[in-house]
Amino acid sequence: MKLCWSLTLLLGLAVPALAQSVQTVAVDVGHSLQASGARSASGQTEFSFNRRMALLLAEQLRERGVEVQLIGAAGDIRQLSERTQLAQGRQLLLSVHHDSVQPQYLSEAGRFQGYSLFISRKNPFAELSLACARQIALSLQEAGERPTLHHAEAIAGENRPLADAALGIYWFDDLVVLKTATQPAVLVEHGVIVNPAEEARLAQPAVTLKLARAVAAGAVRCQPAAATP
Repeated sequence: MKLCWSLTLLLGLAVPALAQSVQTVAVDVGHSLQASGARSASGQTEFSFNRRMALLLAEQLRERGVEVQLIGAAGDIRQLSERTQLAQGRQLLLSVHHDSVQPQYLSEAGRFQGYSLFISRKNPFAELSLACARQIALSLQEAGERPTLHHAEAIAGENRPLADAALGIYWFDDLVVLKTATQPAVLVEHGVIVNPAEEARLAQPAVTLKLARAVAAGAVRCQPAAATP
């Protein structure tokens, strides 16, 4: 009987921790109509990829009972700080992006593929950002996705320190959207759109839906209840 009572107490203590999953998320559409980001192999703007993915992600989060604030979907945000101001009060910020490579590698872009995640040590909740990034990366890998590690290469424009090489998570301390956020924040690069094969894959509705589901599933496993500025 004492054993059962002890187990009940232990379970009772565990339940609140498990219940503290994220309830409110700001989904930021990376770039804008004016500053449209990278160009895909076929010449499409990164913003168009980001917007499509962000809308799917918001839908998947709402299906999981999460309250979502969509930021930048109209493409009219001019200042990066506007994004984090609009995200205030949310428990988690997800910035939606698609990836490129350095100019000297564009001719061989076909060898670059995969997702990558970025977080900042200057974010007031850096450790929680890392914990959330890990959950998202694990979910992406469960869905069959693999990370790209080209941002760690010791060349100009890259040389990003890895927070978790196995999961494809990088520190990008001075990225404005990450360091000025008032909650845990993760920037998700969903794939390398300058790679023609990767672009074609990311244009498939089944693939974009799979990615949105994976990121949403990882996000709701975050436990940022303690993240109160």
